[in-house]
Amino acid sequence: MSLPSITSRGVDQVVVGLIGSGIGPSLSPALHEREAAHLGLDYTYRRFDLDELHRAPEAVGDLVDEARLAGYRGLNITHPCKQLVIPHLDELSRAASEIGAVNTVVFGQDGRTTGHNTDWSGFRNGLVSGLPDVRRDRVVLLGAGGAGAACAYALLSLDVQTVHVVDQDIARARELAERFGPDRTVAAGIDALPELLARADGLVHATPTGMAEHPGLPLPADLLRPELWVAEIVYRPLETELLRVARDAGCATLDGGAMAVHQAVAAMRLFTGIEPDADRMVRHLHELIRAENEEATDAP
Repeated sequence: MSLPSITSRGVDQVVVGLIGSGIGPSLSPALHEREAAHLGLDYTYRRFDLDELHRAPEAVGDLVDEARLAGYRGLNITHPCKQLVIPHLDELSRAASEIGAVNTVVFGQDGRTTGHNTDWSGFRNGLVSGLPDVRRDRVVLLGAGGAGAACAYALLSLDVQTVHVVDQDIARARELAERFGPDRTVAAGIDALPELLARADGLVHATPTGMAEHPGLPLPADLLRPELWVAEIVYRPLETELLRVARDAGCATLDGGAMAVHQAVAAMRLFTGIEPDADRMVRHLHELIRAENEEATDAP
């Protein structure tokens, strides 16, 4: 199955897409299209779910080529293709290269493909706007996967003195710490959390725990204290159990919607050259999630 051509729809038409597995529930299409409408753009965002297309993740390169030839402006890339797409691109931004993951591909007028990572800037901008006055000398990062790598990159860009990378898989934590340098990133196992959090300024949670499909707490509640701020990357739901428990403990908190919105802002900017309104997109996201929750409540 090939992607439909858009060449007949005019030079001002912006068509982008999302490639990934199980992306049917994604709010990215509605989030992008709502903001584009406010900006007066003729903008279409399409999903390309590998499961529905019966394509293997390794086919991501073929899909990128098909989208380029069909006249797409660019693509967002999500699980499980953020690393798999890299060999199929002509060049990478510095951040994408250093993080080792791509979530945005832009097609140039010359047909060249450039991979970007807007997850890191999404997290950074969300943290700065949502928790502007917190101390960031020593931060514990829980989760050393792709999202964790983007968060680590963001924290280091904000001059955090030490990022303690904690993961169930200590080898993965060490790999991430070594990628960004042992002078400011230090790997640790889960058993080190009590000691690390007792001395940390903040906690960044970057595991799937707390998602609708993976409910629960990623750590014991008694490790949280009022002096600690807590930032979440999960945004479905916005109110995770971790955030509820952290607020009950007196912590300043930041929900995962901040990262979701700011990475979308950066992707739209790359696709269009126009600056979206981040505050308005936050409202879009909350409206979309509220409508989704109401629909689920009304369902028989």
